[in-house]
Amino acid sequence: DMEIEIRKENILNCLINSQGKVLLDEEPTSVEKIHRIVGERLRSNDKLIVSVKAHPKTSYSDYVKVIDQLKMADAKRISIANSN
Repeated sequence: DMEIEIRKENILNCLINSQGKVLLDEEPTSVEKIHRIVGERLRSNDKLIVSVKAHPKTSYSDYVKVIDQLKMADAKRISIANSN
């Protein structure tokens, strides 16, 4: 079990709350804008990892909308984090 140290500037935190509202690095962001913002961040940092954390009560459809936005941004490194 290898722990890999990832530098903070290479992580973009994406939090989805129970109402489907999204925070990108603490900034409230509408779902439709995620692909543009993440795309810009990826162009300036090709090592970027998007860490997605969803509230346990987040609806599956809200979760999928966010993942679709990340795919549109061509984010290849996506980390799905459990939130308890």
